[in-house]
Amino acid sequence: MLFIVSTPIGNLKDITLRALETLKAVDLIAAEDTRHTKILLDHYQIATPTTSYFEHNQVKKADYLLGLLKQGKNIALVTDAGTPGISDPGYVLINLAKKNAVPMTVIPGPTALIAALSLSGLPTDSFIFEGFLPVKPAARRKELEQWKGEKRTVIFYESPYRIAKTLKDIAEILDDPYVLCARELTKKFEEVVEGRANELLQHPAITKPRGEFVVLLNLRIKDI
Repeated sequence: MLFIVSTPIGNLKDITLRALETLKAVDLIAAEDTRHTKILLDHYQIATPTTSYFEHNQVKKADYLLGLLKQGKNIALVTDAGTPGISDPGYVLINLAKKNAVPMTVIPGPTALIAALSLSGLPTDSFIFEGFLPVKPAARRKELEQWKGEKRTVIFYESPYRIAKTLKDIAEILDDPYVLCARELTKKFEEVVEGRANELLQHPAITKPRGEFVVLLNLRIKDI
């Protein structure tokens, strides 16, 4: 069976008992970054073998893992943080297992986008998640143009290397809306900053960014 296991987005205590039991019991853990996952496993004294499964080996490694599953092995799929398949290569293996009728189950847990949404105070009755925006400026601006008139809360992830450029584009294209940026959620230096996109460009969290951001905006909200 393939076990899709959610792991903490920061604080190592944010893991379920079922997730720990599963990670101990399976034959192999397929991890986006085995070094990152080792921190979690060592913390809970879990000695299960790991293998890397990331963006640049996802197709070849998925075939290998499928072969093990067909042999009767139990494999846990984990991402660096949060729920596998959410803006990470996990969906390739999940889809392949599904097509080959491999039994699957999910051990639910944290995901950064929902944690940020619940913390934001923005409308939660209807929202969309856009993953990571395009890296190339022209493609990113084209994506933002499509959000004009959007009534739902929009959530996306952004790199610290691009957060300032993205906020500048948002200010220009979407008429400087109210934006909330969250980083290091559940960690010691958790930080949430909010305000008009142009205002946030001057904030130290943006001018000297660390860690990936969850960015939320709702074009109906004028102020909070």
